[in-house]
Amino acid sequence: MIQKFALLADIHGNVWALESVIKDITGRGIENLINLGDIFYGPLEPQGTAGLLKDFSMLTIQGNQDRFIYENIETPSENPTLDHVLKQLSDDRIRWLEALPKTSVAAGEIFLCHGTPLNDESYLLEDISQGTPRLKTNPELNHLLENIQQPIIVCGHSHIQGTVQLPNGKLIVNPGSVGLPAYSDDLPIFHRMESGSPHASYSILSGSDTGWKIEHIKIPYDWEKAAKEASKNHRDDWAKWIRTGRD
Repeated sequence: MIQKFALLADIHGNVWALESVIKDITGRGIENLINLGDIFYGPLEPQGTAGLLKDFSMLTIQGNQDRFIYENIETPSENPTLDHVLKQLSDDRIRWLEALPKTSVAAGEIFLCHGTPLNDESYLLEDISQGTPRLKTNPELNHLLENIQQPIIVCGHSHIQGTVQLPNGKLIVNPGSVGLPAYSDDLPIFHRMESGSPHASYSILSGSDTGWKIEHIKIPYDWEKAAKEASKNHRDDWAKWIRTGRD
């Protein structure tokens, strides 16, 4: 019997992208959804995203920017994007974020983390020490996963779709970002993450007696509407990332 999982990550409040992704998932008859975190943060529609997610049952873990929201709820902010999110999210949604696990396991075989198993702010697959991402070596990945017993590891955080098969049999999958196809960040050093297209991304993981099949999906949606919302909320950088998938 084939077991199918839809992997979603890094929605970032982009309800228009999320709607298109969920429509595609339901059209394929996939009932097992996994959400790898960074759900609401961004200058878009966190409230609409929360409302849409309430209608679907999915195994969800916490991302670093989910943590950023609830850790700063009572801190005076000079961050207009955080203020935008906090004005839209209800107290119960923020408490829900805080209660989410940082890691989890699905079907006994799939380990879920946002970044790495021990750090939600570090990339699992990518080394960004030179400012542009390179794929980590097998020994580097083995070290990060040495305490993980499950054969499948799924992660988010980098917003870049990818699959790595390790010689020891472990399989790593990053479904990319539903709602933000590119960005730049100053920490730990300045770096750019670019998917190269504005499409919403997610992945399908299918297990059977013969092994695991991975499908990386790119979905068109009204990214111009999302980009205009970002600009309206004073984030032209997000608007560019959403429109182009480039920094």
